[in-house]
Amino acid sequence: MKRINVTQSSLPSYEKYIEKIRSLWDTKFLTNMGVFHMELEKKLIEYLKTPYISLYSNGHIALEYALESLERKGEVITTPFTFVSTTHAIVRTGNIPIFCDIKESDYTIDETKIESLITDKTIAILPVHVYGNVCNVEEIEKIAQKHNLKVVYDAAHAFGVKYKGKGIATYGDISMFSFHATKVFHTGEGGALTYNNIALKQKFEVLKNFGIISQEEVSYVGGNAKLDEFRAAMGLCNLEIADEEISKRKAVFERYEENLKGIKGIKLNLRQPEVVQNYAYFPVLFDNYKLTRDQVFILLKENEIYARKYFYPLTSSFKAYSNLFEMQETLVALKITDNILCLPMYANLEISDVDRICDIIKEGESKI
Repeated sequence: MKRINVTQSSLPSYEKYIEKIRSLWDTKFLTNMGVFHMELEKKLIEYLKTPYISLYSNGHIALEYALESLERKGEVITTPFTFVSTTHAIVRTGNIPIFCDIKESDYTIDETKIESLITDKTIAILPVHVYGNVCNVEEIEKIAQKHNLKVVYDAAHAFGVKYKGKGIATYGDISMFSFHATKVFHTGEGGALTYNNIALKQKFEVLKNFGIISQEEVSYVGGNAKLDEFRAAMGLCNLEIADEEISKRKAVFERYEENLKGIKGIKLNLRQPEVVQNYAYFPVLFDNYKLTRDQVFILLKENEIYARKYFYPLTSSFKAYSNLFEMQETLVALKITDNILCLPMYANLEISDVDRICDIIKEGESKI
């Protein structure tokens, strides 16, 4: 029986990538912001429509540096319905996560509940564009300005997403993008920060290179998070096919919708108005369906189809945070995390496999 994983990395042709990296054997320049690194930075600025960008070895360290750049410690309002990296970044930078509930409509942070969580210790809001669904960026900006707070978006799921004709990278003070192998666009491992304030440029650049300004001057206690030339080359190759890959994902997404829409107890991802999607994920909420989420998960696994309980559980429930700080009650997030399942979703997923996955879910019985 054919195995179908929840995701599969998009790749350029082997020949394309090999041709791209061939010059590295001549230059011997493999890292430290080389030619490919600088070229990728320039092209991503154009693609994402952002004034400034800094590239990193992964998205998580990029998010930590974004929080470090605030130069204050305190409470950061965020959501527990996210990958653990979001919460880890807050805690590892010496801050305290304050968990805000999410909206049942699109799974993003509930902006109507943010203000009640603001105290004199709050330094920032860290919302998450979940599955590529866009947060209410206008209301979040109003709240931030009213209370003099910074907004750092976790945009790991939102590469290429546009809202009201603008790239999602242009909203907030800083946005973090993940270029992990499972993402719509990737460099194998990698990440980036996008921002509008040129004053952040030097700090973000030197933080990833040990805080070094020159051979004789170190201005920050930085780390090592440089994106090497091999991964930058992968990014350049993948950027050439990004729109094509998103188009393929759209076809898969729409076939899922066609198969599963209108079924009682199955809620599909909301199509947000004025949002150009990237079709990164296909989440399905099982709410009083004839099978529970966990039963569907097991049934698919019996048929060599590996869906993902994503996000599950809430990050606020992890043992790593036990007794470190108070956990806020987030009842909507708890309901969603217990009932949501991401079905296999990638550019090269065959339509016949989408149909088979949906048939198994609808029939509710083993195909073995």
